[in-house]
Amino acid sequence: MKIYTLHKKQNLPISVDKAWDFLSDPANLKTITPPYMGFHILSGADRDMYQGQIIQYIVTPVLGIKTKWVTEITHIKDKEYFVDEQRFGPYALWHHKHFIKAIDGGVEMEDIIDYKIPMGWLGELVHPILVKPKLEEIFNFRKEKLEKLFGTY
Repeated sequence: MKIYTLHKKQNLPISVDKAWDFLSDPANLKTITPPYMGFHILSGADRDMYQGQIIQYIVTPVLGIKTKWVTEITHIKDKEYFVDEQRFGPYALWHHKHFIKAIDGGVEMEDIIDYKIPMGWLGELVHPILVKPKLEEIFNFRKEKLEKLFGTY
């Protein structure tokens, strides 16, 4: 069983409070997700983030195939980190840690995603040509969108 990790860091010239307010609001996920993914929240984003929160989405990650994705917010330390885990969706495992920390002149945001592709060896074959590049593209879009919203460090 192969588990992959995607690790991204980004610095923004905003306060921890502003970064936390934006990132901990599930409704803002649509803003930082590429439009072609057809991201739509079905339920669970009607209040501030809390531990145990279940959020249901529809996404269209590849080939126009709509996919339901259900995540749970499993851990939160206010203004420091939160973790979302897939409960149902396209991955065999999805564990996404979001960290925020103050740095001189702004914040450092860090994402660490541990994930496993379904379909055994076939999934592992597809990973380097489809899944990994798609995740890189999504997180590059997110980085650019956050820089447009908040400026560059």
